Amino acid sequence: MFFIKTIFLFLQDEEYRDLLITTAIILIIGTLTYHYLEGWGYIDSLYFSMVTLTTIGYGDFTPQTDEGKLFTVFYIIVGIGVILSFINTIQRHYAKMKYENKREFVTSRKAENSKHKKREN
Repeated sequence: MFFIKTIFLFLQDEEYRDLLITTAIILIIGTLTYHYLEGWGYIDSLYFSMVTLTTIGYGDFTPQTDEGKLFTVFYIIVGIGVILSFINTIQRHYAKMKYENKREFVTSRKAENSKHKKREN
């Protein structure tokens, strides 16, 4: 439940939403370009785009055309910053939500404890 709440709050923030859209556009550009230049299917092209920009690089796909190789060089330069920024932003947002959730829990526990102490007196 906490994870779903975090995602919804993330999508409500305009700055986060813009970063999500930018990330999606970068992945779509890569997917369509690899599909066109290398003749790969859409799933393989998306997979290669994601593996490349997250710097995982399994090596199971590699561009075979000169155009594909040149595009990959520019795609990495442009896309890696966007993808890593997106991943970092999600992590910071999740950590912030987790911290706030924990703080709310501690505050409610303190309030409960003071109610119990007042009843005892």
